[in-house]
Amino acid sequence: MNAITQLGSQFIHTISGLGKTAFMLLYVVIGLPTWRGLTLFSKQLYFIGVLSLPIVLVAALFIGMVLGLQIFNILSRFGATEALGQAVSLSLLRELGPVITGLLFAGRAGSAITAEIGLMKSTEQLSSLELMGVDPLKYVVAPRFWAGLVSMPFLALMFSAVGIWGGYLVGVKWLGLYDGAFWMNMQDAVSFSEDVINGAIKSICFAFVVILIAVYQGYECYPNSEGISRATTRTVVLGSLSILGLDFLLTAIMFGDF
Repeated sequence: MNAITQLGSQFIHTISGLGKTAFMLLYVVIGLPTWRGLTLFSKQLYFIGVLSLPIVLVAALFIGMVLGLQIFNILSRFGATEALGQAVSLSLLRELGPVITGLLFAGRAGSAITAEIGLMKSTEQLSSLELMGVDPLKYVVAPRFWAGLVSMPFLALMFSAVGIWGGYLVGVKWLGLYDGAFWMNMQDAVSFSEDVINGAIKSICFAFVVILIAVYQGYECYPNSEGISRATTRTVVLGSLSILGLDFLLTAIMFGDF
C-alpha cells in the first residue's frame, strides 16, 4: 500500500507541476517585452547570450578540430578525404551544433537563471514585487525566457561556423587537404533550407525547453540554499536529457524517411 501511495503521490505531483508550467508559460507569452521592458530584456540578452559566447566558441573550435581529425582518418581509409568539408559541415549544422550548444546553454545559462530566481525567492524579492503590484512572472521570468529563446539560435549558428573553421584548420592547414575541395564539397552538400533552417529550428526548440525548465525550477524551488542547489541540479539534468530526447524526435521528423 505504501508503494501505491507513493506512486499516486508522485503522479499527482507530476501533473501538478505540468499544470503550473503551462500557466507560467501562458503568463510568459502574455508578458512579451514592451517598450518599458526592453531594458530588462536587453540586460538578460547580454547575460544569457553574450556571456555564453566564450564557452560556446571555445568548445566549438576544439570540437570542430577533433571532428575534422577523426573524420579525416576514417575517410583516408576509403580514399575519400575530399569529402571532409561535407562531413564536418553536415555533422555540425544538423546535429552537433544545436545539441552541444543546448547542453552548454543548459549548464551555463539555465543553471544561472534557476539560481538567480531561486535566490530572489529566498530573499523574498518576488514577494516584495507582488506587494508593490508588480507581477514577478512578467518582470522576472518573461525577460529571461524571451532572451534565451532569441539568443540560442544565434549561439548554435556561431558554434557551427567556428566548428567548421576548426575542421578546416585541421584538414587543410595541418593534414594538407586541398582547400578548394574542402569548401566546394561543403557548398555542394549543404542546403540552407534543409540543413541550416532545420538546425535553427532544433536550437529554438531546445532553448524553449531549457529556459522553461530553468525558470520553473527557480520559481518553484524551496527558498533556502539546499532547495536552490537541488533546483539548479534538476535544471541541468532535466534540460540535458530533454535536449537529447527531443533531438532524436526532431531528427526523425526532419531527416527520417517517414
